[in-house]
Amino acid sequence: MDLEVAKRQLLEDGCCVVPGILTPAETDSVRAKLWQAAENNERAGVPTRQIGLDPNEHNVRVFYLLERDAIFRELIQHPTAIEFVTALLTSDFLISNFTANIALPGSQSMELHSDQGIVVPEPWLQPWSINVIWCLNDVDEENGATRYLPGSHKIKYASELPQDARTRMVPFKAPAGSFVVMDGRLWHTSGANVSKDRERALLFGYYSRSFIRQQQNWNASLSPETIDSLSPQLRAWLGLEARANVSLARRLRIHPVATHTKLTS
Repeated sequence: MDLEVAKRQLLEDGCCVVPGILTPAETDSVRAKLWQAAENNERAGVPTRQIGLDPNEHNVRVFYLLERDAIFRELIQHPTAIEFVTALLTSDFLISNFTANIALPGSQSMELHSDQGIVVPEPWLQPWSINVIWCLNDVDEENGATRYLPGSHKIKYASELPQDARTRMVPFKAPAGSFVVMDGRLWHTSGANVSKDRERALLFGYYSRSFIRQQQNWNASLSPETIDSLSPQLRAWLGLEARANVSLARRLRIHPVATHTKLTS
């Protein structure tokens, strides 16, 4: 696939599908490790079902992926994924979260939302967050593909959301081993898995601009052993460095103290 074409589609439509990132064997391995991570969470007392996000128990939510297995630490910094992240957010980003949702037959849709709207108040004038969604099964409408409202990444205020937004939504369709890139402003919801026996396992790598507080406190959720194993680059993307956000001061070419005085006067 021509990645430049996909990037233009992301900018214009708010989303795109990038196929062929993982081989079938790699996809099967990641899916097996995801189920193992879910089991490990349950043993550790971390709930995976009925946690307030989904209407019933047919969704398996898996948190703390970066702590559970090295394969997830590899995927969150996959070069192709990072290429799309920087295309939308520039290089000034942090890894905000990495979770999974396994929709089993019988799962239903959650509330309509935009990911950026969860972490940043309106108006949403620029793309300040992005989701890279790894597909570990073939994803289509029958097994609960994410449903999105085309063009809704251009909505600046929640009041602009059409009254019939749900009926105008369309499902993603993507093969196993691909990922879907989604502008954080795009309004969407999980689809209902109406299949008889097909699961739909998705990983959600969520990235945001560096001035937005991350959803996950990596200092608290990663063990010392895992932190010690991280590369300097991944430590920086997780916000684990001992440095403050001074990007605004650099852009304005003034001292951080002067920036603080200017913004609060």
